[in-house]
Amino acid sequence: MVEFKLVISEADRSYARSVPDPQSAGFLGKRIGESVGGELIGLPGYTLRIAGGSDRSGFALRPEIPGARQVRVYVGDGFGFREVRAGQRRRRSFRGGTISEETVQINLVVEQKGPKPLPELLGAS
Repeated sequence: MVEFKLVISEADRSYARSVPDPQSAGFLGKRIGESVGGELIGLPGYTLRIAGGSDRSGFALRPEIPGARQVRVYVGDGFGFREVRAGQRRRRSFRGGTISEETVQINLVVEQKGPKPLPELLGAS
């Protein structure tokens, strides 16, 4: 069905991890800004917040776009576009802020730490 690449950020460090099909079903339908339990991906005691992600074409998820559809949005300086001249705006493609089968990468931020340190649970050195 679906496999997600997770990027878990804690303070000044990030960890990458893939989530296979049975575990990935817990992310479907969640929105950017929602919290998920760490038990879902093998991190007992941790609480993680969905901070963003991207779809299979590389388009970023944007929280203010409802659903999981892909749209072209007129944006100024900031998320997804850096202006060259002051006041410059452009139309850019984004995907809605809901996790779907089209999503490939999910960015997570640690909100609450568990009893064991994250590098120990993820096998990172």
